[in-house]
Amino acid sequence: MPDDGLVVNLESPLPAALPAGSASAVFCSGTCFHRRERIVGLELVAGGIRHRPAAFGMPRPDVFDALREPGSFRSGFWGTVTVEARGPVELAAAVRLAGGRELVAPLGRIDTAAPEPPPRLAGDEEGLIAICMATFEPDPGRFRAQVESLRAQTGVRWRCVVSDDHSSPDRFAAIEAVVAGDPRFTLSRSPRRQGFYGNFERALRMAPAEAELLALCDQDDVWHPEKLAVLRAALGGARLVYSDLRLVDPGGRVLRETLWAGRRNNHTSLASLLVANTVTGAAALVRREVVELALPFPDAPGVQFHDQWLALVALATGDIAYVDRPLYDYVQHGGAVFGDVGAAGRRRPWRAARGAYFLGYLGREVLARTLLARCATALTPAKRRVLERFVAAADSPAAFAWLAARPLRALAGRNETLGTELDLVRGILWRRLLPLIATGATRPGRRPLDARFPGDGGFRQRRLERWRARS
Repeated sequence: MPDDGLVVNLESPLPAALPAGSASAVFCSGTCFHRRERIVGLELVAGGIRHRPAAFGMPRPDVFDALREPGSFRSGFWGTVTVEARGPVELAAAVRLAGGRELVAPLGRIDTAAPEPPPRLAGDEEGLIAICMATFEPDPGRFRAQVESLRAQTGVRWRCVVSDDHSSPDRFAAIEAVVAGDPRFTLSRSPRRQGFYGNFERALRMAPAEAELLALCDQDDVWHPEKLAVLRAALGGARLVYSDLRLVDPGGRVLRETLWAGRRNNHTSLASLLVANTVTGAAALVRREVVELALPFPDAPGVQFHDQWLALVALATGDIAYVDRPLYDYVQHGGAVFGDVGAAGRRRPWRAARGAYFLGYLGREVLARTLLARCATALTPAKRRVLERFVAAADSPAAFAWLAARPLRALAGRNETLGTELDLVRGILWRRLLPLIATGATRPGRRPLDARFPGDGGFRQRRLERWRARS
């Protein structure tokens, strides 16, 4: 019989469904307490398999303030489970009470869906490249310039699919007007906002089945005419190829001739790529089999990046190639997702450490666990060790020391992460110290420490922001 003293609430969303046969790491966070008995253990159960959570019994003063239940203050929990979609997966929390009883509370269900086949074209489309563009409220002039640069591509056959992220009717009509009459363009408006991460996933799903190579495209850059042809020629046996780029202002003035001023490029170190992305999506050409392995995109904590995820899948399963010349102009302006980056504001150290853990380390941990699940047969022993070491960094002193020591590589010129590991280490230390120094639920004059999940803006990579801001 259910125990009415157990109160469990899952706060993180679960994927509604996963394609049959696929595997993903799923992040679960929420609150759990018992009104009458003390909880001494908690496990997350996914499809009958038990997983030890990363934390439970963490301070949640917001829950205590709302409920005024004595056990609700130390009710926070979170952890990552690996799910294999062989059928519907039931998720639950198995709670062990101080009296020895175990209670199991359902958390949710992930259904299994049949994989959606990509659309097909009529006629012979051998050697076709699919350009996958994501749009949202584009500036009409910049969007037209981007489209004209696609039309100017030489030496390749291409089709462009445009996934619009539910722009306003006026802006969507402007998009329609620019591509009207050109059968090489397919335009589709999403019925709801998904954000750039989800919208690029949708664009990749729109790519026609005949295209063996896929290129990502932003809405407001300018490609050089030879871009696709040069990337295709340079791909060789690699899984993905990308190029350098120029940074320009909206008027076309060159701000930087290369992206890599002040930072080393990287396309060989899986650990560095997991810590700090170096592969710009709009500079890349990727094989279809990489995209098929990458879909669906993992739903990890924090702001996630489609280009980093695709690059991680490519490097985990093979090699990445690089063209050391700019093949497009990356327009810097205030409306871009990462254009016109200014300096970070002042931060509270403890709050910043909380964001570094949830949105920095845990987000990357979900990616690493998903790579281990999906790419198991293709991983070399060395790459597998890298992923397992990163996952273990929150609990293993040796793995933590490895992560903390990686910024020393900059002494030998290996500064591709710009020391982002230090932010992740700070977050892990917050996790380890929180249970030791958390105060009581009510202490006059002070707000107790808490383990609430921060907003997406709670993790600022100051070194990367300063690097982006230089021009």
